[in-house]
Amino acid sequence: MAVIQNEVLINAPASRVWEIVADIDSEPKFWKGTKSITNKTRKGNVTEREITLAFRDKVCGQTVTLEPPTTVTAAFTHGIIKGSKVVKVTEDGESTRLSVTWDIAMTGMMSMFTSMITRHVKSGTDMALEAIKKEAES
Repeated sequence: MAVIQNEVLINAPASRVWEIVADIDSEPKFWKGTKSITNKTRKGNVTEREITLAFRDKVCGQTVTLEPPTTVTAAFTHGIIKGSKVVKVTEDGESTRLSVTWDIAMTGMMSMFTSMITRHVKSGTDMALEAIKKEAES
């Protein structure tokens, strides 16, 4: 498994940052590795969905759990990725800390590409954090 962690400090209230990250349907706007989302079911704070990845248009299943006002957990349930992505919103004085932790691996034949994909996920995470920061601070 590859663990990828990054965070950014945002000059905006935690409630504003939460509003952005909790809108899981707009994830492709910030996370360029996600081309599209198809929600299958939504029960309370849990959404079962399929995402189409920018990597060869592969489809992965996810169970996304919102824990307001701090945590969004996306657990990969099927497809070429196994593991999870956890997004956390934390008040930090006058600012908000937004952190992301991936714990993932590629499945099956794709496992040989885990290190290459890890670099892309890290780069995509860096871009997503900056895009969310820009949106929250505007």
